[in-house]
Amino acid sequence: MSNEEWFPLIDEQGKVIGKATRRECHNGSKLLHPVVHLHILNPDGELYLQKRSMSKDIQPGKWDTAVGGHVDYGESIEEALTREVREELGITRFTPHPLITYIFESAREREMVNAFCTCYDGPITIDPVEIDDGRYWPLDEIHRTLGQGIFTPNFEQEFRRIEPQLLQFLGEIQKR
Repeated sequence: MSNEEWFPLIDEQGKVIGKATRRECHNGSKLLHPVVHLHILNPDGELYLQKRSMSKDIQPGKWDTAVGGHVDYGESIEEALTREVREELGITRFTPHPLITYIFESAREREMVNAFCTCYDGPITIDPVEIDDGRYWPLDEIHRTLGQGIFTPNFEQEFRRIEPQLLQFLGEIQKR
Protein backbone atom coordinates (compact mmCIF):
# COMPACT_ATOMS: atom_id res chain seq x y z
CA MET A 1 0.00 0.00 0.00
CA SER A 2 1.51 3.35 -1.02
CA ASN A 3 1.28 6.59 0.91
CA GLU A 4 0.15 8.37 -2.25
CA GLU A 5 -2.63 10.91 -1.68
CA TRP A 6 -5.64 10.37 -3.94
CA PHE A 7 -7.95 13.22 -4.95
CA PRO A 8 -11.36 12.92 -6.60
CA LEU A 9 -11.56 14.15 -10.18
CA ILE A 10 -14.75 16.09 -10.82
CA ASP A 11 -16.68 17.63 -13.68
CA GLU A 12 -17.56 21.33 -13.71
CA GLN A 13 -20.75 20.60 -11.70
CA GLY A 14 -18.68 19.00 -8.92
CA LYS A 15 -19.71 15.41 -9.69
CA VAL A 16 -16.96 12.84 -9.04
CA ILE A 17 -15.86 11.21 -12.32
CA GLY A 18 -12.63 9.50 -11.26
CA LYS A 19 -9.55 9.83 -9.11
CA ALA A 20 -5.90 10.79 -9.49
CA THR A 21 -2.85 11.24 -7.28
CA ARG A 22 -1.78 14.58 -5.85
CA ARG A 23 1.22 14.48 -8.19
CA GLU A 24 -0.98 13.89 -11.25
CA CYS A 25 -3.30 16.77 -10.23
CA HIS A 26 -0.40 19.21 -9.71
CA ASN A 27 1.81 18.40 -12.70
CA GLY A 28 0.18 20.77 -15.18
CA SER A 29 -2.44 18.21 -16.27
CA LYS A 30 -5.26 20.59 -15.20
CA LEU A 31 -7.28 17.65 -13.85
CA LEU A 32 -10.15 19.35 -12.03
CA HIS A 33 -10.23 18.47 -8.30
CA PRO A 34 -12.04 19.99 -5.29
CA VAL A 35 -10.54 22.03 -2.47
CA VAL A 36 -11.98 23.76 0.60
CA HIS A 37 -11.26 27.23 2.02
CA LEU A 38 -12.42 28.64 5.34
CA HIS A 39 -12.39 32.38 6.08
CA ILE A 40 -12.50 33.03 9.83
CA LEU A 41 -13.85 36.31 11.18
CA ASN A 42 -13.75 37.28 14.83
CA PRO A 43 -16.57 39.30 16.46
CA ASP A 44 -14.49 42.49 15.92
CA GLY A 45 -14.65 41.96 12.15
CA GLU A 46 -11.03 40.95 11.66
CA LEU A 47 -10.08 38.18 9.24
CA TYR A 48 -7.70 35.42 10.37
CA LEU A 49 -4.93 34.67 7.86
CA GLN A 50 -2.18 32.07 7.92
CA LYS A 51 1.40 32.66 6.80
CA ARG A 52 2.38 29.73 4.62
CA SER A 53 5.43 27.75 5.71
CA MET A 54 8.69 28.63 3.96
CA SER A 55 8.97 24.90 3.14
CA LYS A 56 5.86 25.00 0.88
CA ASP A 57 6.47 24.48 -2.84
CA ILE A 58 3.71 26.94 -3.80
CA GLN A 59 3.73 30.54 -2.47
CA PRO A 60 6.04 29.98 0.56
CA GLY A 61 6.02 32.71 3.21
CA LYS A 62 2.92 34.46 1.83
CA TRP A 63 -0.20 35.23 3.85
CA ASP A 64 -3.22 33.20 2.77
CA THR A 65 -6.77 32.13 3.60
CA ALA A 66 -7.10 30.86 7.20
CA VAL A 67 -7.59 27.27 6.02
CA GLY A 68 -7.16 25.72 2.61
CA GLY A 69 -6.85 22.09 1.67
CA HIS A 70 -7.68 19.30 -0.71
CA VAL A 71 -10.63 16.98 -0.56
CA ASP A 72 -9.45 13.36 -0.33
CA TYR A 73 -10.97 10.69 -2.55
CA GLY A 74 -14.11 9.31 -0.85
CA GLU A 75 -14.49 12.34 1.41
CA SER A 76 -17.34 14.89 1.28
CA ILE A 77 -16.71 18.65 1.10
CA GLU A 78 -17.93 18.99 4.69
CA GLU A 79 -15.69 16.16 5.94
CA ALA A 80 -12.67 17.69 4.19
CA LEU A 81 -13.42 21.12 5.67
CA THR A 82 -13.74 19.72 9.20
CA ARG A 83 -10.49 17.70 8.80
CA GLU A 84 -8.47 20.58 7.34
CA VAL A 85 -9.61 23.07 10.02
CA ARG A 86 -8.69 20.58 12.75
CA GLU A 87 -5.30 19.74 11.16
CA GLU A 88 -4.21 23.29 10.34
CA LEU A 89 -5.62 25.31 13.27
CA GLY A 90 -6.72 22.79 15.91
CA ILE A 91 -10.32 24.05 15.75
CA THR A 92 -12.91 21.31 16.27
CA ARG A 93 -16.14 23.29 16.75
CA PHE A 94 -17.30 25.85 14.20
CA THR A 95 -20.31 26.50 11.98
CA PRO A 96 -19.41 26.89 8.29
CA HIS A 97 -21.47 29.22 6.09
CA PRO A 98 -21.13 28.68 2.31
CA LEU A 99 -19.75 31.70 0.42
CA ILE A 100 -18.85 30.77 -3.14
CA THR A 101 -17.83 27.88 -5.37
CA TYR A 102 -15.64 28.65 -8.38
CA ILE A 103 -12.89 27.20 -10.56
CA PHE A 104 -9.35 28.46 -9.94
CA GLU A 105 -6.69 27.72 -12.51
CA SER A 106 -2.94 28.25 -12.30
CA ALA A 107 -0.07 27.04 -14.45
CA ARG A 108 0.11 23.83 -12.39
CA GLU A 109 -3.45 22.94 -11.51
CA ARG A 110 -7.19 23.44 -11.83
CA GLU A 111 -9.31 23.37 -8.66
CA MET A 112 -12.95 23.78 -7.76
CA VAL A 113 -12.78 25.99 -4.68
CA ASN A 114 -15.56 25.58 -2.09
CA ALA A 115 -15.22 28.66 0.13
CA PHE A 116 -16.90 29.03 3.51
CA CYS A 117 -16.77 31.52 6.38
CA THR A 118 -17.33 31.28 10.11
CA CYS A 119 -17.18 33.46 13.20
CA TYR A 120 -14.68 32.20 15.77
CA ASP A 121 -12.76 33.71 18.66
CA GLY A 122 -11.53 30.65 20.52
CA PRO A 123 -8.06 29.15 20.79
CA ILE A 124 -6.05 28.46 17.63
CA THR A 125 -3.14 26.01 17.52
CA ILE A 126 -1.33 26.27 14.19
CA ASP A 127 0.33 23.27 12.56
CA PRO A 128 4.03 24.30 12.52
CA VAL A 129 4.76 22.07 9.51
CA GLU A 130 2.13 23.78 7.34
CA ILE A 131 2.05 27.29 8.82
CA ASP A 132 4.75 29.73 10.00
CA ASP A 133 2.38 32.23 11.65
CA GLY A 134 -1.24 33.32 11.90
CA ARG A 135 -3.13 36.36 13.09
CA TYR A 136 -6.33 38.36 12.74
CA TRP A 137 -6.11 41.24 10.24
CA PRO A 138 -8.39 44.30 10.27
CA LEU A 139 -10.07 44.53 6.83
CA ASP A 140 -8.65 48.02 6.22
CA GLU A 141 -5.11 46.65 6.76
CA ILE A 142 -5.81 43.94 4.17
CA HIS A 143 -6.99 46.63 1.74
CA ARG A 144 -3.85 48.74 2.29
CA THR A 145 -1.63 45.69 1.74
CA LEU A 146 -3.29 44.19 -1.37
CA GLY A 147 -1.03 44.06 -4.43
CA GLN A 148 2.21 44.34 -2.45
CA GLY A 149 3.29 40.70 -2.75
CA ILE A 150 2.44 39.91 0.88
CA PHE A 151 -0.62 37.76 0.13
CA THR A 152 -0.97 34.80 -2.21
CA PRO A 153 -2.52 35.76 -5.57
CA ASN A 154 -5.29 33.22 -4.92
CA PHE A 155 -6.18 34.89 -1.59
CA GLU A 156 -6.25 38.37 -3.16
CA GLN A 157 -8.47 37.20 -6.00
CA GLU A 158 -10.84 35.35 -3.65
CA PHE A 159 -10.96 38.18 -1.08
CA ARG A 160 -12.07 40.66 -3.74
CA ARG A 161 -14.85 38.26 -4.80
CA ILE A 162 -16.17 37.41 -1.34
CA GLU A 163 -15.70 40.65 0.58
CA PRO A 164 -19.35 41.78 0.11
CA GLN A 165 -20.55 38.44 1.51
CA LEU A 166 -18.06 38.63 4.41
CA LEU A 167 -19.33 42.11 5.27
CA GLN A 168 -22.95 40.89 5.14
CA PHE A 169 -22.06 37.90 7.37
CA LEU A 170 -20.26 40.25 9.76
CA GLY A 171 -23.32 42.50 9.96
CA GLU A 172 -25.46 39.49 10.89
CA ILE A 173 -22.95 38.45 13.60
CA GLN A 174 -22.80 41.91 15.10
CA LYS A 175 -26.64 42.17 15.28
CA ARG A 176 -26.77 39.10 17.59
